[in-house]
Amino acid sequence: MAAPFTLPIQVVEAGRHSAWLVEDHTVPVVSLAWSWPGGAALDPAGGEGTAALAAAMLTEGAGDMPALAFADALRDSAIQLGFTAGRDSFEGSFRCLADALPEALRLARLAMTAPRLDAEALERVRARAVAAARQALESPRGQAGRAFWAAAFPGHPAGRPATGTAESLAAVPPEAIRAALAGQIRRDGLLVAASGAIRPEALARLLAELFGPLAEGAPEAPPPLPAFASFGRSVVPVAAPQSQVVIGQPGIPPQDPDWEAAQVVLRILGGGGFSSRLMEAVRVQRGLTYGIGVGLDTLFRGGVITGAFATENARVAEALEVSKAVWAELAAQGPSAAEVEEAVAYLTGSLPLQFTDSRRIAATLLAMRRNDRPLDWLNGRTARLEAITAAEARRVAASLLKPEALAVTIAGQPVGL
Repeated sequence: MAAPFTLPIQVVEAGRHSAWLVEDHTVPVVSLAWSWPGGAALDPAGGEGTAALAAAMLTEGAGDMPALAFADALRDSAIQLGFTAGRDSFEGSFRCLADALPEALRLARLAMTAPRLDAEALERVRARAVAAARQALESPRGQAGRAFWAAAFPGHPAGRPATGTAESLAAVPPEAIRAALAGQIRRDGLLVAASGAIRPEALARLLAELFGPLAEGAPEAPPPLPAFASFGRSVVPVAAPQSQVVIGQPGIPPQDPDWEAAQVVLRILGGGGFSSRLMEAVRVQRGLTYGIGVGLDTLFRGGVITGAFATENARVAEALEVSKAVWAELAAQGPSAAEVEEAVAYLTGSLPLQFTDSRRIAATLLAMRRNDRPLDWLNGRTARLEAITAAEARRVAASLLKPEALAVTIAGQPVGL
């Protein structure tokens, strides 16, 4: 039995803002992470990538500092500051030495309240984003992923590329970026997490100073995740010696009471490296692929189970047949007691590895808040996992895995498909 994992989380209140804090003065480093709902979900149709460009521009100069001066200020104080636009969220974070905290606060606040959006910097960031978008579609992997999500959620932001396409990125005007920032960076709707060498009272002051100057109101809420469209099988022709295959089905949201048992089942199916059933059947026994994995994506307060592998074009049909058979067998018969014991041992034993530095701790706390976890959720995770029996895992496997609903996207030149 694994030793119970505990993490002392404090709730720090500062007016309308609050933060979860793990205080640790072992090393003089502070990490702060914050998030709003929105992100790419708020991109207009045809303007995919607007939020991603906006996030990238926040560290390309602010106030009276152009891009180079802003970068120099961050470097001189060894501050790591960044912003990202996810599929359904917009996030910011910084990490710095405790002595540099006032400067990190100043620069982060300036980035959010007075971004310059200089034309030269925008075109440089745009060119980099366009090149990345084109590169992503040069490989079967990029083509398969894009086609899978578009078919699974047609007409919904979950089905669009969060970072945009080369065409949409090239067409985003500066005024759209400015409007996206104005609608996204607001005083309300914030979730905040912190870790490291900072006292609760200092964090309370920081919250007021960092987020108090932001515009009133909250960002527009992203739309909920619609039902997964089990579209069957689609093939995207790509001239390549191998095909990339993406398979998927409906999942469960993080708030589902079977969440932890589902993690056990999915690790047994395809999340455990060479110990997973898919890896054993598809690679070890038949040599059909170098690797195959399955995971649960959470987005728009919902969940989607996805798996992926690559194989030579002549063997795609066989690899798919084997994968579906393994999926169906686990759904019908469930895992063995030994498999459940091994999966639980891994999940409980690896839990502390998520908290090896302040940045990872802050990111995990923020994810907990986004998923509506209670404050003591981590402290009880080991016990909840160890309480999962083989019978419960079999029940969850039967309800969670839906081989009849598996959707498949293949990018390549699969023989016979």
